[in-house]
Amino acid sequence: MNSPSVKHISECFVQPHHASEESKQPFYLTPGDLAMLSVHYIQKGLLFSKPPEAKLGQEDFTNSLLERLKHSLSIALVHFYPLAGRFVTEKKEDPPLYLVYIDCNNSPGAKFIYATLDRSISDILSPTDVPLVVQSFFDHDRAVNHDGHTMSLLTIQVTELVDGIFIGLSMNHCLGDGTSYWRFFNIWSEIFQAQAQGDHNNFVPNISRPPVLKRWFPDGHGPIINLPFKHSDEFIGRYEAPKLRERMFHFSSESIAKLKAKANAESNTTKISSFKSLSALMWSCRLAANNRGRLEPPLSGDYFGNSIHPIRSEIFPAGELLEHGLGWAAWKLHEAVVNHNDKLIREHVDGWLKSPAVYQLSFFDPFSVMIGSSPRFNMYGNQFGMGKALAPRSGYANKFSGKVSSYEGREEGSIDLEVCLPPDAMSALECDSEFMEAASVPLY
Repeated sequence: MNSPSVKHISECFVQPHHASEESKQPFYLTPGDLAMLSVHYIQKGLLFSKPPEAKLGQEDFTNSLLERLKHSLSIALVHFYPLAGRFVTEKKEDPPLYLVYIDCNNSPGAKFIYATLDRSISDILSPTDVPLVVQSFFDHDRAVNHDGHTMSLLTIQVTELVDGIFIGLSMNHCLGDGTSYWRFFNIWSEIFQAQAQGDHNNFVPNISRPPVLKRWFPDGHGPIINLPFKHSDEFIGRYEAPKLRERMFHFSSESIAKLKAKANAESNTTKISSFKSLSALMWSCRLAANNRGRLEPPLSGDYFGNSIHPIRSEIFPAGELLEHGLGWAAWKLHEAVVNHNDKLIREHVDGWLKSPAVYQLSFFDPFSVMIGSSPRFNMYGNQFGMGKALAPRSGYANKFSGKVSSYEGREEGSIDLEVCLPPDAMSALECDSEFMEAASVPLY
C-alpha cells in the first residue's frame, strides 16, 4: 500500500445522557489503576462491512450511523461515567500528598471522531503484515495514561472506508483492563441495538449487566492512595517501540484441539487447557491473568477497573524448551496459572502499597513473549447495524518485541493471535514448521 492517510472530518465531545449523584463525587483509583499511569491507552477496534443499503444512500447511511452511535454512547456513559471525566492531581507539602483521581464533572466528556480513508476492506485485511495505516484508526497515538489530565479518557473514532466502517476505541488503561474495555464495548453495542427498537431520542434502555464501579482496595487501605512523588517527571516515561512486524495468525478449532491433545499427552495429564497449549506454542513466559475470580471473596465479573497481573512461568534457555517440547512448556504455564491465587495477589498488592511504583513499557524483556488480551472476550457480539464484524485490529499502543494479543476467532472455537516481533524474529517464526503447520491465514 502507498502510505494512504486517514482524514479527520469532524470531532465533538459526548457527555453522559444525564448525570447521576455518584458521578458528582471524586472517583478514586486503586493500586492496580495507578500503576498504569505511564503505559499507553488501550486501543482496540472492529472492522465492519457496509450493509447493502449503504450503497443506495451513502451520505444518509453515514450520518444516521454517526448520530445513533453518539446517542447510544451518551447512554452508555451514564453507566460508565468515569470515562467522561479527566484526571486531577492534588498536591500538598505538609503533610505530603500526591493524589491522582478522576473528576467526572469538569470535563467536556468522551471524544468522538469521524474520519475517512480512501481504501477498501481488502487493503486492510489482505496484506501479510498489518498495514501501518491501521494505527491511524485510533486517537491518543503514543499518549500515556497520565495524559488523561488534558486528553479525553475515552475516544471513539469511526473511520469510513470505501466499503467498510472501522470503529476504534482508545480507553485510558488506568480506568480498566481488557475485561473492562470489552465490557464497555458490549454494553454500548447492546444499547445501540436496543435503541433501534425504540424512540431514537427518548429511549433509555436498561442494560443486562451494569458495571460494578465500586473500587476494590485491600482491607485498611483506600480510597485515597498517596503516591511518593512530587512531580510526574519522576514516574512518566515516553516509550518508542523498536522496528516491528505485526502479523495476525489464525488457529482453527481443529488445530487448537490437536495442540491441546498433544500437550496433555506429552505431560501425561488432562488438565492443560486449549489456550495454555496455544500459548506454549509461542514459548510464552508471561500471561496477563484476570484476578477477579481468584480473589477471596471473588470480585464480580462486571468489576470495572484493573484486576490483572502478569503471571510468569519459570524462565528456561531456548535449548531446554526445544529439548522438552510443547507438553513440557504447557505444563509449566499451567503450574504458574494454578499457583496464582488470592494469597499471591494480596502479597503483590501489599508490596506495592509499601513501595508504590508505576509500570514502564521498557521493563518488558525483549527476548521473552508476553500474551495479553483474551479469546474469552466477547468481540464479535458487538454489532452496530452492520452485521457481525469481520476482524479486530489494534493500534500502536503497548506493543513491543514479543507482545502477543489473543482474540476470539470469527469462527466458533478458533483463536487469532496478533504477534509483534522484530523482522528477523518474525521471519524465523515463519520458518518454524511446527508453528506454521498449526497456524493458517485468517479468512475474512
